[in-house]
Formats: sequence, structure tokens, C-alpha cells
Amino acid sequence: MTLVKQFNDYRTKMNEKILSADNLILKRLFNLDSNAYQAGSLDIKSKELIGLTCSLVLRCDDCVKYHLGKCKELGFSTSEIHEALGVATLVGGTIVIPHLRKAFEFWEELQHVQA
Repeated sequence: MTLVKQFNDYRTKMNEKILSADNLILKRLFNLDSNAYQAGSLDIKSKELIGLTCSLVLRCDDCVKYHLGKCKELGFSTSEIHEALGVATLVGGTIVIPHLRKAFEFWEELQHVQA
């Protein structure tokens, strides 16, 4: 199983379990997260890059993978992703490098996944 399939399957399964708990706070949090990435003053592509770079600086590998998947869906090029990850690594410092490695690996696998 590829990294991409494994991540997506696990994320879907656990999100379903979380939402089936019927907890109002969790439902509102998930809704807020979804709505934050809709077009507004900033377009969707800009928001995804912000999400990706913040996630890398915060060292959240799951969030980085999620945003990389969205960036692929939105048609970002590898050079655009690499540049964004470079800025995030500069901001986050060398402690981010292990997460950068995982991001590069996941992006590479995404290039072999059919939409």
C-alpha cells in the first residue's frame, strides 16, 4: 500500500469515527476547518499554500500530507511546492528538516497517483 493510500484511508476512517461520536464541539471544529479553506479575500490556492507552510513549521506531518494532497488536486507544480517548503523550512529552522524529508517523499508519491 502506498503512503498516499495508507494516509487517505486512515484519515477517512478516523474522521468518520470522530464525526460519528456526534460531539458538537468536534463537529464545529471540523466545519470551521473546512470553511476556512474556501475562497474569500484569498483564493483557495493561496490558502492551501498557507496551510501547507504553517503545517510544516508546526511539524505536523499529517497536516502536511493533507495539504500536499490538496495542492496536487489544485494543480501546483513541483517547483511551486518546493519553493513553498523552502520558505517554511527557512522560517521553521533546521528542526523542520526531518518533516521536510517526509513532505518530499509524500509529494513524490502523489505524482504517481491518478486523480
